[in-house]
Amino acid sequence: MKKEVKKVHITPRRRFFTNIAQGTGMSIMGGLLWAGYAQKAKSSALTLRPPAALEEEDFLKTCIKCGLCSEACFNRDSNRDKETLEHRPATLKMAKAQDDATIGTPFFVPSEVPCYMCEDIPCVPVCPTEALDITSVSNDKGELDFKMMNMGLAVVDSNSCIAFWGIQCDACYRACPLLDEAIKLEYDRNERTGKHAFLKPIVDMNICTGCGLCEKACVTEKPAIFVRPRELVLGKPGDHYVKGWDAKDQQRVAQQSDKDMTTHTERSKSEAVDYLNTGVDFE
Repeated sequence: MKKEVKKVHITPRRRFFTNIAQGTGMSIMGGLLWAGYAQKAKSSALTLRPPAALEEEDFLKTCIKCGLCSEACFNRDSNRDKETLEHRPATLKMAKAQDDATIGTPFFVPSEVPCYMCEDIPCVPVCPTEALDITSVSNDKGELDFKMMNMGLAVVDSNSCIAFWGIQCDACYRACPLLDEAIKLEYDRNERTGKHAFLKPIVDMNICTGCGLCEKACVTEKPAIFVRPRELVLGKPGDHYVKGWDAKDQQRVAQQSDKDMTTHTERSKSEAVDYLNTGVDFE
């Protein structure tokens, strides 16, 4: 015997409050999704951009997320497997929601696919908005020069680099396209054994382009040499410190006023005697 199904009569008043509840729920969900999107849309401070990219703030304002740089990176003639002749993955990726970079913008992860420092730098000339500034990788003759790339700076973790343990390894040194320039091996006596020498990899910050080929080649489980944006790994001494042996630095000083040469920090708000004598009891 079938049970009789009772129909529930929804009054206009009940429908009104139900619609309000549904609308409120959808608004809250939309707000949470938007908050998550907005948070994900921001790039990590560790994001590495293509060669010749403008400063991050200017880059984000200028890049239209067209993907032409990534396409040119993938389609370059040298980007083929030597055996199969098939195209390898492009160095440059266009950020997706799961990436730690502003969605739709180009970036690369050296431990996955480093920059191979193509001599013709194909990713830069195709940029339609100059978010990739071709002048920054052009020499005095107007020719593209891959040595002028500036994507980041390689940093060596001496605690995990096995070369600093005394184990002979020159993987990063050999992988560097600017051999014996961007990375040099520093010879040092191993006092622990008295027989072997250390061959310590030392990065020249003035030459390293941040291509990441060294990071990719590192033999340790987690790379002991890795590329980071320069602003994260380099300190800043302040304008009032001058390199007496550097003619350009001397010229910089001559063009600045005393006011421009003042560095303001939390400590500089106090007189020197205030913080130097902190905690000292003269009684």
